[in-house]
Amino acid sequence: MSYTIRSVEQDRKQRRRYLIYVEQVEQSLFSVHEDLLIRHRLFKGLALTEETVSAIVAEDNRYRAYALAIYYLGARPRTAKEIERYLLRKELEEEPIAYAIERLQQERLIDDADYAQRFAESRLRSSGKGRLYIQQELRMRGVDKHTADQAASALSRDMEQAAADQAAVKRWRSLTGETYEKRRKLAQFLLRRGYPMEVSMTAVKRAIAQSGDEDDDEDVVWLDN
Repeated sequence: MSYTIRSVEQDRKQRRRYLIYVEQVEQSLFSVHEDLLIRHRLFKGLALTEETVSAIVAEDNRYRAYALAIYYLGARPRTAKEIERYLLRKELEEEPIAYAIERLQQERLIDDADYAQRFAESRLRSSGKGRLYIQQELRMRGVDKHTADQAASALSRDMEQAAADQAAVKRWRSLTGETYEKRRKLAQFLLRRGYPMEVSMTAVKRAIAQSGDEDDDEDVVWLDN
């Protein structure tokens, strides 16, 4: 079956899209972005086959997915999974979503490894969280386990210890009870924030030393069984 374009009208809701009307159908047959309108010369009198219409609609879906992804990236860097979730919420099909993500990766506009590294370093500096917590945050943002592990492992041990020390000193001031009980609470607090055991233990000892409290840690159970 073939169609002949009888009119082209601008979409009132989306000013850069155009409705294509054909002689054989009363309602608009499909709509396209203005860039595709020009590229395919979709003007009055042009004959279109069903195959041509299908190809143009598919191209328009890919174009829309890419344009939406670019807009979404404007706020901050995103992972490939975040882009995918966003486009799915926009009710796009899998094929144009895959196209948009692949194109963005080729253009280096999304790079999960680079994103993970930058995110991990930023979170360590600003959030007071340790590498294990940051690793989980990366996974929640769609970074695969291997990439998240690499980014977390690459974090500076000295920077992480300094962050843990700072968090421990601040937390110690708000704790009440005997020293051994405060020590246990502080250790649990640091572990919940994603600091490894060794880092947490060192931070606890330094916080106690800085406070001037006695630290008789012999025979002390750090954590609840």
